[in-house]
Amino acid sequence: MDRIDAMRVFVAAVDEGSLAGAARRMRRSAAAVSRAIAFLEGHVGTALLHRTTRSLHLSEAGERYAAACRRVLAELDEADMLAAGERSAPRGLLTVTAPVAAGENVLGPILAGFMDAYPEVSVRLNMIDHPVSLIDEGMDLALRISHLADSALVATRVGEVRRVVAASPSYLESHPAIEQPSDLARHAIVAMTHFGLETWSFPPAPGSAVPRTVSFTPRLVVNTIRAAATAAVEGRGVTRLFSYHIAAELAAGSLKVILDRDEHEPVPVHLIAPPGRLSVPKVRAFVDYAVPRLRAHFAQLCPPPLKSL
Repeated sequence: MDRIDAMRVFVAAVDEGSLAGAARRMRRSAAAVSRAIAFLEGHVGTALLHRTTRSLHLSEAGERYAAACRRVLAELDEADMLAAGERSAPRGLLTVTAPVAAGENVLGPILAGFMDAYPEVSVRLNMIDHPVSLIDEGMDLALRISHLADSALVATRVGEVRRVVAASPSYLESHPAIEQPSDLARHAIVAMTHFGLETWSFPPAPGSAVPRTVSFTPRLVVNTIRAAATAAVEGRGVTRLFSYHIAAELAAGSLKVILDRDEHEPVPVHLIAPPGRLSVPKVRAFVDYAVPRLRAHFAQLCPPPLKSL
């Protein structure tokens, strides 16, 4: 059996979450998929997948092997596309990852326009709220909203976002004024997993070098951005999110930013790629198409905060 072909079947099974899903994706019988997985497990001498009647899970060795397969297959696909002339015209599968909210609201519309402009390029957008290894996962690009660690990845800055505290006008009108971070301790807090469930930090006060921390018992805890924004719009309390999460609500006036003089420095937004990927036409074409649109989008999302003189 061809080992490269078996690797493709194995990766398909991992992506689909079942052997039946891999069979549908690869247009093969379930028995052929099982034989391919068994062939690889026999070749490496260990179990790669733990199977049940309804699902499958990677073994510890399978996790490492899946990452290696993705790297090998990505390099082979790039070599094939080079030989077929991809370096002269964008074509093939473009794989991109982004946080869920940014993927849905920011990157999704840009990808739709890109596919219209480049009909020979297809796209797989993986939306997940924690960073993945582009090299291990065989991804072409990622949109990252964070401070980047030093690495070999090629980064293009496309903007920045603010970490804002916000509430609805109706909530603010019916509750005590919030003039400094410590006032939050007396308010209903809509907390979200990513932004602190019991404390929020703020920069030091003028003349101090000690960061400020506000402790609270949240009135509502949610684990999605949309749930936090909706609860705040409904007047259930004060929440903290990135500015781009609630751009529409701020523009409509259903939420209002407070404590803007006490915000942390903005968080940069980058489009990043593994070394060498920008030389692939489909990747280069998307970067050229997306960067000006991303910069325009993030520039208009939310006005800069007021700073104390």
